[in-house]
Amino acid sequence: MTKPSLPDLLHAAVTAVGGTERPGQVAMAEAVAEAVDDQAHLLVQAGTGTGKSLGYLVPALAHGERVVVATATLALQRQLVERDLPRTVEALHPLLRRRPEFAMLKGRSNYLCLHRLHEGVPQEEEDGLFDVFEQATPTSKLGKDLLRLRDWADETETGDRDALTPGVSDKAWGQVSVSSRECLGASKCAYGAECFAEAARERAKLADVVVTNHALLAIDAIEGAPVLPQHEVLIIDEAHELVSRVTGVATGELTPGQVNRAVRRAAKLVNEKAADQLQTASETFERLMELALPGRLEEIPEDLGYCLMALRDAARTVISALGSTRDKSVQDEDAVRKQALASLENVHAVAERIANGSEYDVVWYERHDRFGASLRVAPLSVSGLLREKLFDDRSVTLTSATLKLGGDFNGVAASLGLAPEGTEGEDVPPWKGLDVGSPFDYSKQGILYVAKHLAQPGREGSRTDMLDELTELIEAAGGRTLGLFSSMRAAQAAAEELRGRLDLPILLQGEETLGELIRAFAEDARTCLFGTLSLWQGVDVPGANCQLVVMDRVPFPRPDDPLMSARQKAVEEAGGNGFMSVAATHAALLMAQGAGRLVRATGDRGVVAVLDPRVERARYGSFLRKSMPEFWYTTDRNQVRRSLAAIDAAAKAAQADA
Repeated sequence: MTKPSLPDLLHAAVTAVGGTERPGQVAMAEAVAEAVDDQAHLLVQAGTGTGKSLGYLVPALAHGERVVVATATLALQRQLVERDLPRTVEALHPLLRRRPEFAMLKGRSNYLCLHRLHEGVPQEEEDGLFDVFEQATPTSKLGKDLLRLRDWADETETGDRDALTPGVSDKAWGQVSVSSRECLGASKCAYGAECFAEAARERAKLADVVVTNHALLAIDAIEGAPVLPQHEVLIIDEAHELVSRVTGVATGELTPGQVNRAVRRAAKLVNEKAADQLQTASETFERLMELALPGRLEEIPEDLGYCLMALRDAARTVISALGSTRDKSVQDEDAVRKQALASLENVHAVAERIANGSEYDVVWYERHDRFGASLRVAPLSVSGLLREKLFDDRSVTLTSATLKLGGDFNGVAASLGLAPEGTEGEDVPPWKGLDVGSPFDYSKQGILYVAKHLAQPGREGSRTDMLDELTELIEAAGGRTLGLFSSMRAAQAAAEELRGRLDLPILLQGEETLGELIRAFAEDARTCLFGTLSLWQGVDVPGANCQLVVMDRVPFPRPDDPLMSARQKAVEEAGGNGFMSVAATHAALLMAQGAGRLVRATGDRGVVAVLDPRVERARYGSFLRKSMPEFWYTTDRNQVRRSLAAIDAAAKAAQADA
């Protein structure tokens, strides 16, 4: 029997999901198939509406080897597992003469723990465990969440937190879940045979396609203990998010609260001398943290160095003692011991990492109004880690709507540990870049407007001229505005001011859940939605209700951001342009994502307005503009107002006809 052709397979899959084939999707599928066959690496920029999920799923399924697909967002994981994969598998089954299996796999803390649910949580102050369901007041929010979790446990097949609708608070979920370090292990746990996390792992071992997230991919790479099953093909969707997710996993943190918890958890399980040693080190650390000022520590102060070494040594002593001391009064000792060990290992690892010091790490103090001070350590760069762990012994395809910044792939490639495209060498993973475009005609569907007449935004102070401009643009658009702000303070100030000026509903991030805000924004054309970071990437509102996307300023990282400023300095010391490599690249990625909120369907029309003259005047302005979709570009404020008014009138006429 002849092997089915890729075009036939793609056609069957696209038909099954009710879509239409697009040239970009076909080009992507062919490139992915070639990369998989050649065990090569590929970066694919596929604009919104390309249908990139099928562009990589079809060639991956056709290849027949196990594939891991890693995504950043819950929404895309769900779309793949609940919609795209079932339909695609069904459509390809007659052609492939086999039915590929697929499964979702996440970190252990995403699954309900039956041991926690039935046996209780190790108690901080007393011996043994306590039943959270008895302790929580049934009328409280926590109590209601816990009772709902207990009922859900009897009916869920997966135990996956994301399958619980509506969701519960982090506090409630924390009572019924464990981290991988806290888990007793299936062989020691009374509920091991029924464990949801273990069942998910077993399903993944048998699956042809495993859908996971960037964080679990990072853990698999960093910790050396394989979490994901062996696979020959890795596809990373939303790849523009990968570096920040890997950095997050590789970041360590110490807080007085964390250390105190470790002390309390270990106190009943070790001899008094070991417990006192840890208690003393904990108290010293707490006193130091009370005086900590936010900012980077280029060198570890002597007193902090001594304190960290004392913490490290005390934690190591207690960890050793945990193995030999048994307190007969402690109930379910294995669970209590495991939780204590998890806390102690974290304290030991982070204290040792910071005390040892490394030129490849950045250390800083942070201070939070609610949670107090913390000491943090993160890698200066994850590019070496990614080059070594990601691109070895498998074909890797990375895809996103925003991988070309300033007109090429090399900036994103460098952050992933890849040399410029075409570079050859023994330790240099070769790769190809492909931009398959978008089905949208951006130059006819959208306008990029830069308000070059405004004053350059300063670090502090109100921007009255910007607020005046914003008011006029929203009035011309009749509402329909997504406001993307560089800080929460700026979003709040703009919402407060414009609520006084305009007779239009203005929603503000933080005043309701994000999902509820986006739903309300999508349902009412007169409504505006203002917010910060998660709105730059998380809003998908096709149609006439989002026809103006406004950015208040270029979203450079804060000058006092310890990690970003350290990375910038390191590039400069190596002879590169730190500002362009770090700050401008960070801003370009966000602006590309933000501008992508405007056109989500072939009939969409509108304006992306950047209220920061530097995008027109500064030398780096062209780099930022090239990173965004190819909209028709103007700095003429009157032209933009006329265009917005015409788009608004057309939308109202269409609504009246409907």
